[in-house]
Amino acid sequence: MEVEKEIKKMTLGHEIGAGARCLKCKDKCEGFELHFWRKICRNCKCGLEDHDVQMDSVENKKVGKLFEDTKYTSVIHKLKTEGVPTPKGEVAVTTAAVAPVTPAKKSVAVTYEWAPPVANPSLAVRYIELLPQEKRPVAGTEGAAYRKKQLAKQLPEHDQDPSKCHELSPGEVKQMEQYVKKCKEEALGVGDLTLPEQMKPLPPGSAYPAAAGSGDGGRGTAAAAGALGSPHVSSPQGGLLKAQTYSCHHCQLAMKQGDPAVYAERAGYDKLWHPACFVCCTCTELLVDMIYFWKKGQLYCGRHYGDSEKPRCGGCDELIFSNEYTQAEGQNWHLKHFCCFDCDCVLAGETYVMEKDKPICKPCYMKSHAAHCSTCGAAVEPEAQRVTYGDHSWHAEPTCFRCAGCSKCLIGQRFMAVQAKLFCSVECRKKTST
Repeated sequence: MEVEKEIKKMTLGHEIGAGARCLKCKDKCEGFELHFWRKICRNCKCGLEDHDVQMDSVENKKVGKLFEDTKYTSVIHKLKTEGVPTPKGEVAVTTAAVAPVTPAKKSVAVTYEWAPPVANPSLAVRYIELLPQEKRPVAGTEGAAYRKKQLAKQLPEHDQDPSKCHELSPGEVKQMEQYVKKCKEEALGVGDLTLPEQMKPLPPGSAYPAAAGSGDGGRGTAAAAGALGSPHVSSPQGGLLKAQTYSCHHCQLAMKQGDPAVYAERAGYDKLWHPACFVCCTCTELLVDMIYFWKKGQLYCGRHYGDSEKPRCGGCDELIFSNEYTQAEGQNWHLKHFCCFDCDCVLAGETYVMEKDKPICKPCYMKSHAAHCSTCGAAVEPEAQRVTYGDHSWHAEPTCFRCAGCSKCLIGQRFMAVQAKLFCSVECRKKTST
C-alpha cells in the first residue's frame, strides 16, 4: 500500500506541465516530459520554465514555502488578504492607468503580474517604470515571461525543500534542513520601497542600524527605520542648505528626487539601490520580486547564494550535502549523477565527451553529436584528429583530407574548399567542374 502511495505521488509530480509546448524548440519537442531526476524535459532537454506552462499558483506556493518560519510569513499573509487584488488565484496582479501620450488619446489600463506591495500605488508604478522595458512584469509581455523564468531560476524549489530533491539520505536531509534554517535566519530578505527623502533623520551621533524584528518584514515601514539624512538641513544662521543627495550603492550614481529607492533591511538603511540596480552580484540579473539573500556585503539571488554555500551538482542541479562527490570538467557532481546526458549511463571509468558542458558517453556521441567526414561520410570519433572548415569536417588522414581533383594529400598544405569538396589549386577545381 505504501509503495502504491509513493508511485502515485511521483506520477502526480511528473504531471506538472506534461505535454506543454517548448518555447525554444517549437515543434522539435514532442511536449514537456519531466526527467526522473534531472530538472529538464526528457524530449528536448530544456527546463520547465522554457515550456508554455501556466505556473502561477505553483510559483506562488514556492515563494510561500520559502518564507515559511520567517518573520516575513506575516507580511505574505497580509498581502494575500489585504493587499493588491488577486484575480489570478494567488498571484499578485494589479492594474494601473497609464497617462496618454497625447491629449487626444485616452489613458490605458496596464495589468502587472507583480508589483511592490506599498500603500501608494503610484510609487509601485513608478518603480516598474524605472525597470528596463523588457523586464517590466506587464501581463502578456516579454517582461512577464522574464519574471516567470527568473522565479524558476533564482529560487529553485530543490534548494529549500528536501522533498523536491532526488533520493537524499537521512543524513543529507538533516544537513539540508540546517542549511535552510541558517539561510532564512541569516540571509533571506525582501526589499523595501520608499522615497529616500521621506526617511526620518537619525538623532545626532547615532549610527545607521539595520531595521530589526518587526513582523512586517520591513515592507512599508521605512519611515520608522534609520535614514541617510533629511531633505533639508538648517544652518546655524537659520537658513536652508542644499537638499540631501542620495547615491545608489550599486552604480554610485545619484538618486533622482521623487523616485523610489529599494532598501535591504539586512544591509542596513544606510544603503539604497535604484530599482534597476537591485541585482544579484553574481549573475547581475534583477532580483525577482525584490527577494534577496545578503552575505558578506553582497546581494545574491537564491541560486547563487546557494552556490556560495554548497557545491551544486551539474547533473540534477541540486546542492550537494554529501561528503563525497565528484569534480570533473570544472563542475561538481553527485557520485550517482555523473552520467551521460543522453542515456543516463554512469560514466565512472568510461570514455566520455563534453558536449556543451554536458558529459556524453562515446556511443551516444557517435550516434547524435559526432561530426561526419565530408569525404567518406563516416562519423569522426572523439579521439580522432579532424579538420574543420566552415560547416564541414574531414578525417585528418590522407584518404579523406585530399584534393577532389588529383587526390593529393592536403594535410599541412594550402587548399581551397568549395562546399564540401577540397582542391589543391584553381586548376584542379577547373578540371573537376568541366
